Amino acid sequence: MNYQPQPTELEEEWPEPAPRFLRETLPPPPMLPLEEVFTAKWAHWIGAAAEAKSAPPDYVMGGLLATVGAAIGNSRWVSPWAGWSEPPIIWTMLIGAPSSNKSPALDAVLTPLKAVEREARQDKERDLRAWADADEVAKLAEAAWKERAKAALKQGKKAPPKPTEAHLGPEPHLPCLVVTDSTVERLGVILANQTRGTLMARDELSGWLLGMTRYAGGGSDRPFWLEAYGGRSYRVERIGRDPAYVERLSVGVTGSIQPDRLRSLLIKSDDDGLLARFLPIWPDAASLKRPAVGPDEPFIEHALRLLHGLRLATDDQGQQRPWLLPFTEEACQLLDAFRIAVRSWEDGADGLVLSFIGKLPGLAARLALILVHLDWLSGESDEPHEISAHHFRRASCLVEAYALPMARRAYGDASLPQDDRAALRLVETLREKRWSRFTSRDVLRLDRAGLGTARELNPVLSTLEANWIIRAVEERSGSQGGRPSRVYKVNPVLHRDQK
Repeated sequence: MNYQPQPTELEEEWPEPAPRFLRETLPPPPMLPLEEVFTAKWAHWIGAAAEAKSAPPDYVMGGLLATVGAAIGNSRWVSPWAGWSEPPIIWTMLIGAPSSNKSPALDAVLTPLKAVEREARQDKERDLRAWADADEVAKLAEAAWKERAKAALKQGKKAPPKPTEAHLGPEPHLPCLVVTDSTVERLGVILANQTRGTLMARDELSGWLLGMTRYAGGGSDRPFWLEAYGGRSYRVERIGRDPAYVERLSVGVTGSIQPDRLRSLLIKSDDDGLLARFLPIWPDAASLKRPAVGPDEPFIEHALRLLHGLRLATDDQGQQRPWLLPFTEEACQLLDAFRIAVRSWEDGADGLVLSFIGKLPGLAARLALILVHLDWLSGESDEPHEISAHHFRRASCLVEAYALPMARRAYGDASLPQDDRAALRLVETLREKRWSRFTSRDVLRLDRAGLGTARELNPVLSTLEANWIIRAVEERSGSQGGRPSRVYKVNPVLHRDQK
């Protein structure tokens, strides 16, 4: 039903509703410790790219971390100590209004990545054309051999051996360094042939995320993506075809989302760890000004080319695997202290923020692996073989001073007590449906998480009544009267900002 407030409703006296159910006080964004974390060359490149795009440097950094992590992929993992290893996979979520230039900021990294991909595909396309020509010959040779074999068997003779011309190797795989939209089945095929992994870049994350986190039901793609963050093995079933087996499923993710869509997503969904894997990035918008200098595009292209040229190790069975970069002893000591600090940050945290905090030691290790490679790419060091205390200290600085307060800013609505989250979910439903009045049955029919049964719904209704979001009234239906039913009227303030 479309809500059109009536004069009598607007004139009806309502006490001021509780602000926490209308809007949350948004914490300010943390300052990006650009110079403290990145080398001077990378800090300059990030700043120049952001200025050229009229975007905050935070967005460019977010795209860079995800892209570099995916480029390293399964060629290098980090192993603080025996029994613990992490891939360099980072998922970043750029949050902001449509005018905040999130997409142009991502283009600062994705455009050179696509240029590197085009170069790599040109060489493989020549190989693919040659393979296709040889495949035609192989098919003819195999067809002729089948005829000879059939004739020999009819004559009671031994079938001739299959000619070497009929034996053709596997079809060459065209490199796929970034995908913008792909099914799990298609990604499984790509990753089965591309051992290092790839990057998923989405201009708008909300549709993709909502498809996997819609209320309590989840989505069939969720197990795939949960494993894609951790680099674990995965078997992709394909209808009518052999399954694709991926030894190390590693997919970096980056993309953008608007604040209102994120808030709606957080309130409607129950967290199972998927959203907690994202590093949210929600800075204030950048001021508009003409850039004084442009980004060094040859520098970023060369850096991505080097990363995608890193080779994987090969074990005794001929299987490819990552090289493991260990922590130095001093770095291990810093990591121990960091883990103790993380445990203390969990006190008082709830919901999605608590899940996010629990993943911070692994995130810090991954960031240290990325930073050591960025140092190498900017000429600050040789190709890395270990993680030093210097690198982990910078990674933990980025986590503590930036990632954690940014998560508290972005995920605040999902970090309230469970009762308040359910109440916010109903408020979001009232706004979405534009209801001016409703019954319990109207809500129960929607079967939304935390609101699907009378036992769940009744305390939520009481909470919203106590905070003047709704008001219960008794109404009789029909001209002859009858048994009264309970109807809830909605405070018009909820719809005042809606068009």
